[in-house]
Amino acid sequence: QNLPQLLKGFVESEVELFADVPAYAALKEIYPKALLNEGNEDVFGQEFLSLKMAIKTVQNLGEAVEHISRYSSKHSEAILSENAENIAHFINHVDAAVVYANASTAFTDGAQFGLGAEIGISTQMLHARGPMGLRELTSYKWIVTGNGQARP
Repeated sequence: QNLPQLLKGFVESEVELFADVPAYAALKEIYPKALLNEGNEDVFGQEFLSLKMAIKTVQNLGEAVEHISRYSSKHSEAILSENAENIAHFINHVDAAVVYANASTAFTDGAQFGLGAEIGISTQMLHARGPMGLRELTSYKWIVTGNGQARP
């Protein structure tokens, strides 16, 4: 029921929406028809790289985490909430390089994280995850010399 209020500024910015059935029903009378599309499973895992957004309606936090687990790129995920338990659950159960609580995912940037120039981004879990600077792309070569020492 809060969806129209949450999307207030989207019309001025001409954000194209792909909405699931409940979201589409809530928006069809108030959102411009040219910017509102019926969403389906194909759009949820898509990275648009433009002023487009897919909306999935869920009944609870568990469904939200399940949806994210299925469709996430594992790059950055965010929750907006005033409930400390929900925030903790989200942080502990969402698998992403960066998990935000009440902050924009636009902060996922090497310079913002103090890494210097961002050279790459990794969504893998080894060895670097998230924004990567030069240190994260550096490999090591260990050289050990001795005179017959043995480990006890």
